[in-house]
Amino acid sequence: MDKKFKRTLVTCALPYANGPVHIGHLAGVYVPADIYVRYLRMRGEDVLYVCGSDEHGVPITIKARQQGCTPQDIVDQYHKIIKDSFSGLGINFDIYGRTSSEVHGKNASEFFRKLYDEGKFITKESEQYYDPEAKTFLADRYIVGTCPKCGAEGAYGDQCEKCGSTLSPEELINPKSKLSGAEPVKKKTSHWYLPLDQYEKWLSEWILDGHKEWRSNVYGQCKSWIDGGLQPRAVSRDLDWGVPVPVEGAEGKVLYVWFDAPIGYISNTQELLPQSWEKWWKSGDTKLVHFIGKDNIVFHCIVFPSMLKAYGDGYILPDNVPANEFLNLEGDKISTSKNWAVWAHEYIKDFPGKEDVMRYVLTANAPETKDNDFSWKDFQARNNSELVAIFGNFVNRAIVLTHKYFAGKVPTCGELQDIDREALGEIPALRASLEKNIEGYHFREALKDAMSIARVGNKYISDTEPWKVAKTDIERTGTILNVCLQICADLAIAFEPFTPFAAERLRNMLGVSIFAGYDHRSGEQETVNTYKSGEGLAIHTVPAPCDASSAASACEASSAISTESGAGTEKSLLNWSRLGDTDLLPAGHQLNQAELLFAKIEDEAINAQLARLEAIKAEREAAAKAEAAKTVTPQKEECTFEDFQKMDIRTATVLEAERVPKTDKLLKLSIDTGIDKRTIVSGIAEFYTPEEMVGKQICILANLAPRKIRGIESKGMILMARQNDGKMRFITPAEVLCNGAEIG
Repeated sequence: MDKKFKRTLVTCALPYANGPVHIGHLAGVYVPADIYVRYLRMRGEDVLYVCGSDEHGVPITIKARQQGCTPQDIVDQYHKIIKDSFSGLGINFDIYGRTSSEVHGKNASEFFRKLYDEGKFITKESEQYYDPEAKTFLADRYIVGTCPKCGAEGAYGDQCEKCGSTLSPEELINPKSKLSGAEPVKKKTSHWYLPLDQYEKWLSEWILDGHKEWRSNVYGQCKSWIDGGLQPRAVSRDLDWGVPVPVEGAEGKVLYVWFDAPIGYISNTQELLPQSWEKWWKSGDTKLVHFIGKDNIVFHCIVFPSMLKAYGDGYILPDNVPANEFLNLEGDKISTSKNWAVWAHEYIKDFPGKEDVMRYVLTANAPETKDNDFSWKDFQARNNSELVAIFGNFVNRAIVLTHKYFAGKVPTCGELQDIDREALGEIPALRASLEKNIEGYHFREALKDAMSIARVGNKYISDTEPWKVAKTDIERTGTILNVCLQICADLAIAFEPFTPFAAERLRNMLGVSIFAGYDHRSGEQETVNTYKSGEGLAIHTVPAPCDASSAASACEASSAISTESGAGTEKSLLNWSRLGDTDLLPAGHQLNQAELLFAKIEDEAINAQLARLEAIKAEREAAAKAEAAKTVTPQKEECTFEDFQKMDIRTATVLEAERVPKTDKLLKLSIDTGIDKRTIVSGIAEFYTPEEMVGKQICILANLAPRKIRGIESKGMILMARQNDGKMRFITPAEVLCNGAEIG
């Protein structure tokens, strides 16, 4: 770790409280952040882990309108769902706050007012879209239309969810108000703007010259914005939900959500630590890391830093902003509006006890450098072939065999052979790689390092075959199992950041505790905690701040090598610095009974998830076709009455019908026009069978010039109506008429 920092402040992008979180959110932001925080804490670093619900902005008001309730009802509902989802997956923030809180409202208002009073804003009058029926200005998300880039319907005024393009309302084709369906009009309004162009040179020096180590997607996007020339950005909006703009003449205006939301990080810190929050935000000894998705790069790297620079007063800037790309689902872009997602709260319910499996798979497939895909079959395969067959299998065999041959006590380690030394010798190198990858924000590679430790153990126990050796050499068997158990203890340390529930179960089986770092959730009292087998969280107060060694010593003195009265079980304290040690479990240490670390996931559970997605896709396609069927193609250019009179449209009856050989779409029809009997070749075979056509009365254009189709002379054209879903239907008389009746 960079020793110039005394503490690390980790923030996660505030999720919108207009719906639950899904696996895209988890993979992009929250799981990698949690891995990082857990790792730092095990190293004894002082870490503050901050997040909260973003409870203002247009998505909230849209959801409220859809459900016929107030925005407050929406944020109250989803704040709890989101918070419980994070907790259920082991993502435990020091504080998970809300931007609708009184503290945040006061904070955001004061932040705006200071910049306003110091002349840091500019005012601009502009024309914005206005709904003449709803009588309100429309934020970008309230405007929908056809995407100019991909042609998709239902694109928003700020983004097309289908192709991912960033848009402006002016670019949309046939824009409509999402509130009333009316065509919006332009109307003048005034707002305050943060002149980002004034911070362009400073941003260029800070980011482009000073942070070339940032991920290429982050650095590249920042460079593109800066090189393209920054423009003033509005900080207010015409809305009735949000933090009111705290100046006279601003009635009906609120702080724009991108200005309001990042201040929430500061507000949440103040709520948790009202007396000491400044050391986290205004001290050069604090390392600030923002975990976000790629759609938030500009706000966290350009906009929020410019706000802090404008405000002054010693606010620190982010040391790194590890932003992930997007995660797709079964090959399609995740879409909340189309319900194409795996929702965190539903997963916890559908797969109880398998929280770690999702954390593991999302990390293994993390979209760190490019968009990646989640599939349920891959989810099943990784659980069954990696977590169960490698990690869980090794641990189970090691502990079961120890109970079988040594009554569950760690056997004495005798003289090591080359195969023993080779296995143990691989751990320090894997630890070094694991540390380098986590500290470099390469969590996918770090997970591979952790799993490699399990692979080392699994291969070692398979190669040494202690169950066979026990028949002739019990002392050698003890040495083999001692080595296996030390590797098990290594796994209990290495997997704590990635699969904390499984790591805790493993520690329970091994009868050990773990040093888990400072716990700021108790408020101003800074503490250090350990997790003791079967006892939950045990808090041990130590002087704060203190370094890792003194913190570990305090924990060790109070709980590490104590013997539980009545149970006779020694408790060993593990921490990151001991990963790779060969004496993590002393000889004679009593193990608890083995239990399955991971359970196999059967096809039935996976097929149920796939069936749910198929049903959603079918429903979505049906809705799209229904919507397309409602859409009317534009009117063709005018024709004269004389042009129309040239068309001879008559009724006719189909006498015979057959498919045209070697074609999929053509039918050969023999018809009675009342004038004559003739043949017409028509491309309707995909809509009607020959049997359905015989006897049907139709309308034809009788005087169309004959033409040969597949060698058959076709005289005339059948009148059909084509819907926008592609289906064609006959135009038939309301009642049976004589053949040859003229239509006109």
